[in-house]
Amino acid sequence: MSLPATELQDLERALSDRLYIQICGWHLYLGDANLAKPLAIECSARINESSGVAARKALESVSVPIAGGASQLPLARLIPPAQLRDLEEILEPYCR
Repeated sequence: MSLPATELQDLERALSDRLYIQICGWHLYLGDANLAKPLAIECSARINESSGVAARKALESVSVPIAGGASQLPLARLIPPAQLRDLEEILEPYCR
C-alpha cells in the first residue's frame, strides 16, 4: 500500500524543507538535492511498517550519485543521526 498523490506531495514538501544531507559541515536540503521525491516514494511504499523501520529502510533504498555518477551511496550514509529521528517524526502520522 502507498500514499494517495496529495499525501505523497505533502510528505515530499515536508522532507524537502526539513531534512538535509551533511558533508564537511555543509547542509544540503533534500529539496535542493532533488532527493525529497525519491525518499517520499520509498517511505510511501513502507507506510504499513512503523515509522522507525520505514525511515531506515527508505534511507537505505535511495541511492545518491556522487562524483558525477561514478559512484553511489545510500542516502542513509549521508544523513546525520538527528535527521533520522526527524524523518521518523515526519512519518509517524502516515504510518499505520
